[in-house]
Formats: sequence, C-alpha cells, structure tokens
Amino acid sequence: MHYLNLLPQADHQKVQALLQEKAQWLALGKKGVDRFRLSHESVQHIRAKRYDFSGDVVKIGGADELSDQDRKKVYKAMRDYMPWRKGPFNIFGIEIDAEWRSERKWNRILPELPDLQGKIVADIGCNNGYYMFRMAHHKPKLVVGFEPYLQHYFTFKTLNSFAGKENLACELLGVEHIGLFKESFDVVFLMGILYHRSSPIEALREIRTAMKPGGILLVESQGIPGTKPVALFPEKRYAKVPGTYFVPTGACLANWLSRAGFAQVQIFFSHQMSSQEQRRTEWMVFESYEDFIDSREPTLTREGYPAPIRIFARAEIPS
Repeated sequence: MHYLNLLPQADHQKVQALLQEKAQWLALGKKGVDRFRLSHESVQHIRAKRYDFSGDVVKIGGADELSDQDRKKVYKAMRDYMPWRKGPFNIFGIEIDAEWRSERKWNRILPELPDLQGKIVADIGCNNGYYMFRMAHHKPKLVVGFEPYLQHYFTFKTLNSFAGKENLACELLGVEHIGLFKESFDVVFLMGILYHRSSPIEALREIRTAMKPGGILLVESQGIPGTKPVALFPEKRYAKVPGTYFVPTGACLANWLSRAGFAQVQIFFSHQMSSQEQRRTEWMVFESYEDFIDSREPTLTREGYPAPIRIFARAEIPS
C-alpha cells in the first residue's frame, strides 16, 4: 500500500505528479544522479538480519552478517555517500562518525517528544534519516522524510534497504512542498531548516496547513544570543554558510511561531554551539565549526557576527 493512502487530505494528484516528475528525472541517468544511484544499486541485494534504533548509534546489521565481498561493497557505498553530516551509525560493523553529534540533539528533544506510537510524522530536511530511524524505535504508523538533496536521499534509501522499515519513506521534496499534504501529520520535525528560508513565517504557515488539529511541531534552529525578539540578517554569509537568511533569538522564534498561528509555544532548550558537537571526522573531511568561527574571538563568526546558538521550540495546532 502506498503511504498516500494514509494521508486522505493530501492533494494526491499533485503529489503523485510531482513524484513521477522526480522519478523521471532520476531515470535519465545523468552524472550527478549516477554517482549515488550506482552506489545504491551495488548493495541493493543486501538485507540486515537485525537492527537497533534505541541508542545513540543507529545500528543496522552486524559484522558477522556479510561475506568479505559484500563487506567491501557496503564499505565502498558508505564512503561514496561522504560527507556524512548526521550520525553516528554502525552499518554491518562499519562505524560512521558523522560531522554532527546528532544523538545530542535527539536527547535534548526526548523530554518533549510526544507519543509517536501509531502517529503519522513528517521530518522536513531529513538528511540521511538518522532522526527517522530514531523515531522508528517509537513505533509510528508512518514517517515521511522530505529531502531535496540527492546525496542524502540515496543515503537514506540505501540504509533503509538494509533495514527494511516499511513505515519509513523519503522523497526528493523540500519544505516548499509541505503544503500539498493538507492536515496530514500528527507530528512535524523541522530541524536545521528555518534559517535557510527567505520567508520563515510563510514556511511555518505552510507547515501549519499540513498538520492535523492538535498536532505538534518540534523546531530546532540556529540562532543568536539575546532576549529581544530580533533576528540577524547577514549581508552575504553567516558562519561561512551561504543561503542563511534570518537567524533569530529564542524570543524571535517564539514570535514567528505565534504569528504563524501556532499555540502553546515553548522554547524548551538552547545552547551555545561548539566544535565538540560539529567537527571534522574521517567521514566528513571538509570545513566544520572551528573553521566558521573567529579563531581569535570565539564569540564571533568569521564575518564578525555573534557566534551561533541552537534553539529548540515546541508548538501546537489548536484542536
């Protein structure tokens, strides 16, 4: 059964047309697609006998489950998907230390996590699916990941082909497509996305339309320190990252949520970023947090802006 059958309020015609368009694009076999598609196909025959999503490390398969030949294929595929941004993972005994210590973010969310059992969930900007696998431990009916980047899409597709979790799905869609899923989700995760939107309130309003009455939104966002409801609008880049628009204080993020129509808005955690949480590893060899911050003044970015904090918020749709 296609998961759209579980989303009766969604615009099935438009969603299916969009997914068909994406599938046709993938089938063209262009160089950018083949780089990841061929890696996926090389290990598509492999299935894990066991998995464990309950701990900090997402574990799929055991080291004793593969022949030497298949182990080499899996290792090569995992290396082909570099750089790994979210993790950690252990895939058939291969330890993957990603750039972000994503388990820390998940553990901060856990005290505010609603009961996911039997729920329909969206993870917007799901990346390689680390958080989707962590959600799967809580037995949701369905988790739909929205991920527009080929690298992350095929990484999740490969990992889940090993794990075989039928209640997890990922599509080459972005937050701009969430409005096609009217009143579809009980819980929405929006982590590391909002400050990349040129119109954050409009994005939140679109997300609101995709949520059921009584639904819960969990937001994690880059932010700046301060108690006033303001947002930084960088001239060109923020912490060397292009495509960063509004970087809010916690009070500003709360106001965005309220003015987008959410209720019971709560900022439940914030913390200063550090190179202990985001850093180079063997699986992500490019620039990371320490390269984004002024080496002489760690309270500032390379551009001279306030160094980032991370802000966690919870909001609800009125019943």
